Amino acid sequence: MPKAQRKAQMLDVAERVFAERGYLAASMDEIAERVGVSKPMLYEYYGSKEGLLIGCIHRARTDLLERTQRAIAGATGAEDVLRLGLLAFFRFIAEHNQSWSLLRQEAAVTVPSAVEEIEGIRRQQTDLIAAVITGFDRDVDAIEAEAFAEIVVGSTERLALWCERRPEVGPELATDYVMEVVWRGVAGRLGG
Repeated sequence: MPKAQRKAQMLDVAERVFAERGYLAASMDEIAERVGVSKPMLYEYYGSKEGLLIGCIHRARTDLLERTQRAIAGATGAEDVLRLGLLAFFRFIAEHNQSWSLLRQEAAVTVPSAVEEIEGIRRQQTDLIAAVITGFDRDVDAIEAEAFAEIVVGSTERLALWCERRPEVGPELATDYVMEVVWRGVAGRLGG
């Protein structure tokens, strides 16, 4: 099997085991067995259990950013950008529940570099949102745009957690809920 394909397979299995058991209870032995490789091969590719965790989180981070950027690429205005970006986020969570499980369990993760990687996901999303806001209204200063972006990211994370208990609320309805509350403030500020 080509190296890239083997590494992806290792991440797939590790993500599944971390989501099922939690990071602390997961073992390299179990991951290696499920992948069908030796434990030393896991260490050769990722260095440690921490390295596997970082690999899983980094892959989720990259995928989420790419999906969000693709989703907003054809947007026609600020409201459209926000709606399409939110929808991409909620669809990512619905389609990648194991990735989301890793990200939402950050309190249980005691690995500093993993916590930094999770926070990196938030920063990438807030940076993207803030850039979009200032792109639509040059009068919005950087601090205000960043504050708004933090509000959007925080509220969507909490709503995503709530949606786990409410499976009848899909990505489209979750997006509508956030837009109903958040867009009013943005539209007022941007004059929309």
